[in-house]
Amino acid sequence: MQLHSNIIGEGKPFIILHGFLGMGDNWKTLAKQFSESNFEVHLVDQRNHGRSFHSEEFDYEVMAEDLKHYCDDHNLRDIVLLGHSMGGKTAMLFAAKYPELVRKLIVADISPRYYPVHHDAILEGLSSLDFSELKTRGEADKALSHYINEAGIRMFLLKNLYWVNKGQLGLRINLEVLKENISEVGEALPIHATFEKDTLFLRGDRSEYIGEADEAIIHRHFPNSEIITISNAGHWLHAENPKDFYDSVMNFI
Repeated sequence: MQLHSNIIGEGKPFIILHGFLGMGDNWKTLAKQFSESNFEVHLVDQRNHGRSFHSEEFDYEVMAEDLKHYCDDHNLRDIVLLGHSMGGKTAMLFAAKYPELVRKLIVADISPRYYPVHHDAILEGLSSLDFSELKTRGEADKALSHYINEAGIRMFLLKNLYWVNKGQLGLRINLEVLKENISEVGEALPIHATFEKDTLFLRGDRSEYIGEADEAIIHRHFPNSEIITISNAGHWLHAENPKDFYDSVMNFI
């Protein structure tokens, strides 16, 4: 089964992988900017997300293989690969398995280490949405606010809403499978996985996903890596400080 993507621009291949509960369209603004520098940007929806297929299988091995099939089907080689959070874990594993396909790797606000499950409130909130009762995005936002205080996070999550048919809202994500396999999202990169080409790790200065203790494990898996901190940004650093994020990526590639 083929992953859904939105392809923007023409030129050298540049693939972007979204994070958990996201979708490629979250990156559309930055993708348009990258495309202006002669890149063909592929905004890919990972399995069980966005408009891509739903599957009972969900872990980084199958997501890395999904991306390999995507590259084969689109005849993509020598790619720039960028992944955020969960997408960063997929990107790390893919680059380690298929280094011949990747020219440069960019990982946004995630380390190769294990992360404990920490999406409980978000998944509980999404599971509580009753679309037989909720008829507007505003009503869904109000329902989610009982579980999630931050309006920005709710706005991000509500991008998963779509009209199943006239008057009937639903979620694009495969919520049940993601809940059942939530522990997979935090899994560490396999201990022997390495990628020796140029790699950039970007972290938000207000994020705790990449700390000083992570630097050693990053350099162990990615010996030719550098770590840059984006100011005035948390985990969604590409949305919170898009200018510095864009500049850092462009300087690297």
